[in-house]
Parts: sequence; structure tokens; C-alpha cells
Amino acid sequence: MATVLIPLPGMDYDPSEVAVPWRVLSQAGHKIVFATPDGAIASADPLMLSGAGLDVWGRVPGLRRLRLFGLLLRANRDARKDHARLQYDAAYRAPLRWDGVDMASIDALLLPGGHCARGMRSYLESGQLASFVSTCFADRKPVAAICHGVLLVARTRRADGRSVLYGRRTTGLTWALEKSAWSLTRITRYWDPDYYRTYTESAGQPAGYMSVQQEVSRALASPADFLDVPHDAPHYRCKTSGLVRDSDTDDTPAFVVRDGNYLSARWPGDVHRFAREFAAMLNEGTLR
Repeated sequence: MATVLIPLPGMDYDPSEVAVPWRVLSQAGHKIVFATPDGAIASADPLMLSGAGLDVWGRVPGLRRLRLFGLLLRANRDARKDHARLQYDAAYRAPLRWDGVDMASIDALLLPGGHCARGMRSYLESGQLASFVSTCFADRKPVAAICHGVLLVARTRRADGRSVLYGRRTTGLTWALEKSAWSLTRITRYWDPDYYRTYTESAGQPAGYMSVQQEVSRALASPADFLDVPHDAPHYRCKTSGLVRDSDTDDTPAFVVRDGNYLSARWPGDVHRFAREFAAMLNEGTLR
């Protein structure tokens, strides 16, 4: 049994990327430890749970619960069920403080994502969390990151100043997926047009410069080390449309990348396969 640390921001984490790995790893016999900035119970991005507020009428009180695009963008039914069960988990309800984690007692690290800047920036910019990542890479402990969680890994530096991902292969939230959701929500959530972008471009920066894919790629030995679904892959359209998510019984939409003791995935649509592969890694015993 491995002890897996899942650090969370105080709010706005992606519910699918936390709840599904929690269930899959727990069912595989592993112990999950949660940690938040101040030791208080974290809260998920409410829009990703309900979908309310993601349609053009989302500011109208009487129409807010009428959802169209919100149903497409929110967590799917299985993930919402897992998240509802997570609320009763003892470890989730009694998280450690980030600065109270003893990494010597941790066997593996899993980094979920989330995009809402309100809660996620403090997570992605945390020196404490970067130290967790650095320790795990230095000690060759398994690390899994999905979506914006990959950005935290890419920002973590080795002693030579390079990213811990320099010389490794990874995936993460692709610009194609990020741009498609952002383009849609700029219209449907017109009063908060950058809701889906954690970081936006400054004047003079090209489109997508502050996207997850481009920032992570700048930290790699070569941009080619950021992997996306190959065009000749089976079920390419299913895997890249952003409309289909994987499940416990169907890996068809999913895409993950493993490089030694490091596992990465793109978005919540990969999360079931991501969780199962990480559980398999933890059960291997010896990792490269």
C-alpha cells in the first residue's frame, strides 16, 4: 500500500480530477492524504459541478438552473457521484496544511488541476507545492499530474535551474482543448469572458502564449516532448474532440503519457485511465 498525497487549493479544484483518482486509488488499497493551504476543507469549482452559470442566461436568477452548454462542460455523472462520496471521506474532511506535510511519510504525489484563476493561481504558484514536486522527482517517487497540475510540475526547478520535466516527455491541457472551451465560454459567460483561462496573454504576446501547453513546452528540452494524440491514432477524433470523456469501462477517449515514474494526462476526459494507470504504477513496486 502506498501513501499518496493529493494537495488541493482552498477552492476551485476540478472535481473530476480529484474525486475519480481518490476512488480508484482507494479501491486499489492505497492511502490518500489531502492537504490544503490552511488545513481547511477545500471546495471544488462549483460551475464544474452544477454547470449553472455557463450559459448566456446564467446571470438571470430564474433561468440560471436551465443549462445547455453547462451540461456539456461540467463533470459527468460518474465524476459527480464520486465527488459526492468524497465529501464524507475522513481524510478529505481533515486535510493537512501544506506546510505540515512530512514528505518522508509520502510515497507518491498526485496533482489535479482546475482552471479558475480565483483559486488555482495560489496553487500553481506555490513554492511549498513545488518543493513537494522537487522532492518526489529527486527521490524517484511516483508523480502523476493532470491538466493544470502539469503546469505546477513544469514550473518546478532542479538545482541546475531547469524544469524537472527537462528531458522528459509529458502531455497536459492542450491549447486546442483550452482554446475551444475558452472560445465557447467567452460567449456563453460573456460577463466573465476569461473564466476558462487561468493566465491570459499580455499585449504583444501571441495567441496561446500563456496556455498550459505553450508554457509547459517552453520548460522542456524540446517542444516535441509535449505529446498530443497522434493524427494516425485509432479513435483520433473521439480523443481530441473535447466532447467525449472516458469511464471505468471505456478508455477510447483517453490519452495519457508515462515517462518513468512520471504520469501525465490532458483533461478530465482522461481521468479514469489516468487514475488506473497510476494505481498500476504504484503496484509495480520498483520504478525507473
